[in-house]
Amino acid sequence: MELTKEPDAVPPPRDAPEDGHLLEVDDLHVEFRVRGRDVQAVNGLSYTLAEGETVAILGESGSGKSVAAQAVMGILDTPPARVTQGSVRLRGEELLGLPERRRRAFRGDRISMIFQDALSALNPVFTVGDQITEMYRVHRGLRRKPARDKAVELMERVRIPSARQRLGDYPHQFSGGMRQRIMIAMALALEPDVLIADEPTTALDVTVQAQIMRLLAELQDELRMGLVLITHDLGVVAGVADRIVVMYAGSVAEQAPARELYARPAHPYTAGLLASVPRLDQRGGPLVPIKGAPPDPAALPPGCPFRPRCPRAEAVCAAERPPLVTVGPGHAAACHFAEEVHGAR
Repeated sequence: MELTKEPDAVPPPRDAPEDGHLLEVDDLHVEFRVRGRDVQAVNGLSYTLAEGETVAILGESGSGKSVAAQAVMGILDTPPARVTQGSVRLRGEELLGLPERRRRAFRGDRISMIFQDALSALNPVFTVGDQITEMYRVHRGLRRKPARDKAVELMERVRIPSARQRLGDYPHQFSGGMRQRIMIAMALALEPDVLIADEPTTALDVTVQAQIMRLLAELQDELRMGLVLITHDLGVVAGVADRIVVMYAGSVAEQAPARELYARPAHPYTAGLLASVPRLDQRGGPLVPIKGAPPDPAALPPGCPFRPRCPRAEAVCAAERPPLVTVGPGHAAACHFAEEVHGAR
């Protein structure tokens, strides 16, 4: 029996909002119910994304960046997770609070996601052809033959050799880089407005990483889609991001245009991340790691969450949580000494 899309599940026309934003995330809060208490995983995340723009969400493991992405996609496991506050608008339409049937119509069609581990994200008992064609059969109502033709076209688009012959292969029969290309193909099948790429180059060698990022950039330019790139790797971000949002302990530590953030960070955490990355112009020099470890989300320190690891911490940092302070056009940092850190560069 052929699968078709029900009329009331079709998303609205792709009209551009008056403000030009494809995606608006405003004051997003996500918490988990763990052993009888609520643990804040995301605490007030806000950002916007325009057509053709790349926004990088950067931070260490546990900073809340992947949880925030899942909340935007509407794929959090509930319970234990729940969105307690905030707004997510796609082309001006609020997604939070939509009935699940309606929300599913947006996923894949308007907003799509590439997951961290392609081998885990792909279903091992179905061929890649079945998994790609499902997008066209469910969302576009195509029959088997046209859906397979579309799948071949898409696999060729992401440069998988002998695409038609490989439709019947299973995920384990592909290399890590090829599996990631299949994930990209599935995410782009319906030409979404927004693509969220969650650590798309994890566990790939540097050559394949460069190929994947170059492929994403080419497809983004071709489709004029907005890209949200989630990563912990400053090297991956450097050449592709227009703007960067740095997260720490579930909150925004700093946000700025990419060039400005690399040249003049305004938060000690961002400055520490940059100092810990090898640089070609400082060959042979020592790397400066950030001391300590990220805090437990269930037991955040009072005041600034970065205080226990911060070389600039003072008494005010323990007494008061710092607000986001504007230090330049589009540049803000949640630090009591943001202007001093910014001015020191």
